[in-house]
Amino acid sequence: MHATRIIAIRHGETSWNVDGRIQGHLDIPLNETGLWQAEQAAHALAGNSIAAVYSSDLLRAHVTAQAIARVCGASLHTNSGLRERCFGDFQGRTFKDVEATQPEDAQLWRTRNPSYAPPGGGDSLIALRERIASTVDEIAQQHEGEQIVLVAHGGVLDVLYRLATRQDFQAPRTWELTNCAINRLLWTPNGLSLVGWADTTHLQQGSQDEAHS
Repeated sequence: MHATRIIAIRHGETSWNVDGRIQGHLDIPLNETGLWQAEQAAHALAGNSIAAVYSSDLLRAHVTAQAIARVCGASLHTNSGLRERCFGDFQGRTFKDVEATQPEDAQLWRTRNPSYAPPGGGDSLIALRERIASTVDEIAQQHEGEQIVLVAHGGVLDVLYRLATRQDFQAPRTWELTNCAINRLLWTPNGLSLVGWADTTHLQQGSQDEAHS
């Protein structure tokens, strides 16, 4: 049995990351910093042997993935299973606004209640984890013995870290989810394991760390 090596990348920065605005499934483009970060990540991975690049279908992830695929000479595949968590009616707002107008919802969200789904068709943490776990299993089993890149979102990267370290939904987050940081995992049919996390040596400017993108 051969492991699949996974390089997981959060998309480059957007203006909504800077503003602290909840993106979820809304299709927000990269800002200038984000485009620069995508190119930096791509060139940092240029010496790696990459079998394929898989991306969320949302623009901010897909444009980041395009840069990596181009520089690394790898094929690019879009998979909606790598999308960010859907935040329903909260998308486009800030958490401060949600907290002021819907404090009960904000408390359930802040305490990471696993079954809580934001109103308006949002995803619960349980649904998000199940989607990400099944998507990664489906992709990784096609590349046993190879290395692939997954380009996704802060919430997706948070799930991957928790799966790899066997931490539950409500464990406090002590790890970074930085735009275009390089994160490395191993996949086998027994699950994920952590190799390295939040390598930002290729980034010379600051990057927003928040998990709702």
